[in-house]
Amino acid sequence: MNIKIGQYIAGNSVLHKLDPRIKLVSMMILIITIFVVPVSLELENIIWMIALFVFSLSLVFLSGIRLGKVLQGIKAIVFLMTFTFLIQLFSIQPITETPLLDAPMTLSIISIPLLLILTILYHFVKTKIKWKTTWFFVYVILIFVVQWLVIAYIPTVGLNFDYNFSVYPSGLLRAGFIFLRIIAVMVIASLLTFTTSTIELNDGLESLMKPLRWIGVPTYIFSMMISLTLRSIPTLLEETEKIMKAQTSRGADFNESSIKQKIGQIVALLIPVFVISFNRADDLSNAMEARGYIIGEKRTKLDIYQIKFKDIFILSMTILILAGLLVTRFAL
Repeated sequence: MNIKIGQYIAGNSVLHKLDPRIKLVSMMILIITIFVVPVSLELENIIWMIALFVFSLSLVFLSGIRLGKVLQGIKAIVFLMTFTFLIQLFSIQPITETPLLDAPMTLSIISIPLLLILTILYHFVKTKIKWKTTWFFVYVILIFVVQWLVIAYIPTVGLNFDYNFSVYPSGLLRAGFIFLRIIAVMVIASLLTFTTSTIELNDGLESLMKPLRWIGVPTYIFSMMISLTLRSIPTLLEETEKIMKAQTSRGADFNESSIKQKIGQIVALLIPVFVISFNRADDLSNAMEARGYIIGEKRTKLDIYQIKFKDIFILSMTILILAGLLVTRFAL
């Protein structure tokens, strides 16, 4: 499975050693900072977005985790990012600019069958190769290449929809801007769970939500629920992958089956996943009770967290980044 958010990778890096409360607050500040940068073509906003993107990648090297491991989690939203990218290219077409690319395209009685053949070829080759993400981008590019070749070299008669695929500098910059924003947020969110264990995450959330206890909110229950939910994501995905492989070995085909068959396969997949989820939840509750966990009772902590110089430095740096952005955006 490509979704990596929720996994914990043990390590001895600076990010692993940070106080979990500082990591949570710093992550929220960085994500807020990324979304505060307006999607515009002003030079200072583009510089800010590129700088934040580079900064998020530098945190990956600081964590000691392979960049490829972090980027694997982005594969789950490749389709969303590609669709968003194309929407920006098609929608942003200012009259005052000269297009970088202005290619005629067509959907006709010739190009549509060719696109269907290309789609079938894409799904067939996808199951045979390792670099599925690269093949997906090649497939998207070939969709437009086929339409251009048809209108340029094959005459069509009626029943065709002609249009121009125009790429303007503004559309390209805006699409790239949003692309970098999504990747930066995904990287920062992934690093939080990659470098923070379940216990640390639970303690950090409980500590940050402590002021809510004054109004009677059971923060310890909420923090436990959030941390367990995050940690259950990779476990359930791993179990789902095992079930899919087991069903595939018994003749199920999740790639080439019809829509009716896919619905039946999804139902057959969801039932064991739900059963396994309930069994794991039951085992987890028994394990927590065996270790003395009682809802509503006061609990002691195995680790007493102390904010050190490196924690203050990291938090101060994230606050300064947000403050610098706000000053350049509103004060200058």
